[in-house]
Amino acid sequence: MAKVQRRYVCQACGSVSSRWQGQCADCSEWNTLVEEAGAVVTPFQAKHNLQGGGRAIQLVGLDDKVELPPRTPFGIAELDRALGGGLVAGSATLIGGDPGIGKSTLLLQAAAALARAGHGVAYVSGEEAADQVRLRAQRLGLGDAPVRLAAATSTRDILTTLSQGTPPALLVIDSIQTMHSDLIEGAPGTVSQVRASAQELIRFAKERGTAVVLVGHVTKDGTIAGPRVLEHMVDTVLAFEGERSHQYRILRALKNRFGGTDEIGVFAMQGSGLAEVSNPSALFLTQREEGVTGATVFPALEGTRPVLVEIQALVVRLASGATPRRAVVGWDSGRLAMILAVLEARCGLSFSTCEVYLNVAGGYRIQDPAADLAVAAALVSALSERAVPADAVAFGEIALSGELRPVAHAPLRLKEAAKLGFERALLPVAGGSAGEAMRTSSFRTLGQFVDHLLGRG
Repeated sequence: MAKVQRRYVCQACGSVSSRWQGQCADCSEWNTLVEEAGAVVTPFQAKHNLQGGGRAIQLVGLDDKVELPPRTPFGIAELDRALGGGLVAGSATLIGGDPGIGKSTLLLQAAAALARAGHGVAYVSGEEAADQVRLRAQRLGLGDAPVRLAAATSTRDILTTLSQGTPPALLVIDSIQTMHSDLIEGAPGTVSQVRASAQELIRFAKERGTAVVLVGHVTKDGTIAGPRVLEHMVDTVLAFEGERSHQYRILRALKNRFGGTDEIGVFAMQGSGLAEVSNPSALFLTQREEGVTGATVFPALEGTRPVLVEIQALVVRLASGATPRRAVVGWDSGRLAMILAVLEARCGLSFSTCEVYLNVAGGYRIQDPAADLAVAAALVSALSERAVPADAVAFGEIALSGELRPVAHAPLRLKEAAKLGFERALLPVAGGSAGEAMRTSSFRTLGQFVDHLLGRG
């Protein structure tokens, strides 16, 4: 006789437990375990391994010829760059971002651009009524785009409707947390509902060749809400980043089975929607003047695109006995503490009685370890009140020993800096060369670099 296994799924992390408990053992959240219908297990399956009775599968070799999947560009260059060249038929894409960051606006513009190019597009909103989406489209000047629009939350109804006639080339679901499957118990947004709804939509995409784009909510930590398995199920994961107080937005590829990762697309929020930024370096560089202390230009690298950003530092001396503060915007606070420790231990500079503030201009977020040297230059400049030359860029990784290590793609960084008018580069030994376009100053240790900034040699 078959028996049903009881299982409890955490609504915060998606872990499965065989019994209910107040606290999840994996994520330590309280009261998040919800009972979910388990699989039916027969006594034969419980006692025997299933080694026969299945269907034989075909095994192929790695040397078989494979053609790259054709892509359909949106016509929005920054979006196509982040996707690796455009949409792939039958692919599933997940895009997440903070509320109000512009996810729906970007996807509505992309859907309208694809529909105007002659492709079938369906836009299904589970959060807004059809009239609300239509009003936004008219405000953006997209009211005449032949996009098929619907407001629905039932996955079964959506797939039944789209299965009639020719399937669309693009299906936008806004958002996956609002979708509901009648095959699974639970409210929309729970782990089981999100997983089941996404699985049905992705299956439809693979069978009918429709590219599906799912909008995902994010938690307060910035991660996509719902089960982590959702990110494994899709082919591409995009993160839409930015501060609502700033006009720019960054679309970052975190996962892409059909292209490279860490590619970014840069947009600027305007009254008419999201506009492309073809030269993001000019956006993140402020009007720089000669003699400003605590400012250094760093050539960051996002995928294959170099982006020049300005790193700003402020050092304030305190009276003895006061507790100094460390504040960081746009960089890792732990890495700042490491750079300050190396400057004190290896270079003899004291920051123990100083408050330190570090900011990346424009709200840009840096994850590149090559920013170590630029941060150190900004800190030394702010402490000594000696300005870093305005026509110089700095990049390199700092070791705990004080050694400077070269970083990847230095020629590409230098080429972008030279294109924007910078003439000098401060970098580690064997860090790269831009030919005659730039003059380079190379250093083996952080101490040599600090001596150069302070004019000691």
